Formats: sequence, structure tokens, C-alpha cells
Amino acid sequence: MSNLDHHERRILVRPATPDDVPLIFELICGLADYEKLRHEVIGSVNDLREHLFGRRVFCEAIIVEDESGPAGFALFFHNYSTFRVQPGLYLEDLFVLPERRGRGLGKVLLQRLARIAVERGCGRLEWSVLDWNEPAIGFYKRLGAHLMDDWTTCRVDGEALEMLAKEP
Repeated sequence: MSNLDHHERRILVRPATPDDVPLIFELICGLADYEKLRHEVIGSVNDLREHLFGRRVFCEAIIVEDESGPAGFALFFHNYSTFRVQPGLYLEDLFVLPERRGRGLGKVLLQRLARIAVERGCGRLEWSVLDWNEPAIGFYKRLGAHLMDDWTTCRVDGEALEMLAKEP
């Protein structure tokens, strides 16, 4: 845990607990609303609980709080770089409540993720950002992130994933 005195306020970043799962799911829905993708949220609180804290853990989450309580989260997992021959951290989602933005909470979440990556011997911290999200892109660039314009994300999901899995 870290407590930071940030502009006369207390900011706490802590690992998520099973009790935080409904909050995290609510924040995921808030992020989906912001990105106009709410229709893509098809899982449940129970699914999230199982994936964060079940028999096989697929991802981890951290929560940021300020004097008003929980304000945001980051959900991440390990990936691997074959060229670096080193693990990495992939940030799936980072979200700070709109009314609590501009106070350094997102930066504190990314700083914590960077520390986790370094402590775990990871060679990089990666994430994706929607190309229309100029405020986020500017924020990430100010923190030293570079956009990988020469890479395109590929995805197979839903029915296409089922069909590919069934190919002989």
C-alpha cells in the first residue's frame, strides 16, 4: 500500500480485495459508458470475482482512493515478450470517475503499475487506447508513453472464435 500526500490530500492505492468486486464492476460499467461501449459489457460481478480471486486467477486489480473514498481502478495481467524474453504487464483498463479527474489519481495508478512491473522484472507496461480519446492520449504521452502506430490490434471473439476453435 502507498499513501501519498498529493496536493494536501491523501491518496491511497491498494490491491483490490474480494469485497471490492462490485465496485470494480460498477467502475467497468462507468468506463464502458464513457467509451460508448456499454452494450459490450456482457459478464457479471460473479464472473469478475472468479477471474480476480477464484481457483485460477486471470487478472489483478488495484484501487485508488482519495479523501472522498474509492475513485478509480486499474485491471491488469501478465503478458510476455518473446523478443525481450521477459514478462510484461498489460493494463486492460484504467478508469477514474469523471468528477474526480484532474487530481493526479490516474497518474498515481500508472505509477503503481510501473512499480509493480519493475518489482516483478517486467520489461514493459503496455495498454491500448481508443484513437478518438485525445485527453487520454495526451495524458499518456505526458507520462512518457509512445503510441505504437505501426501495430494493429487483432481480435477474434464471439462466433468467430467458436468457429476458429472448431476448425479441424
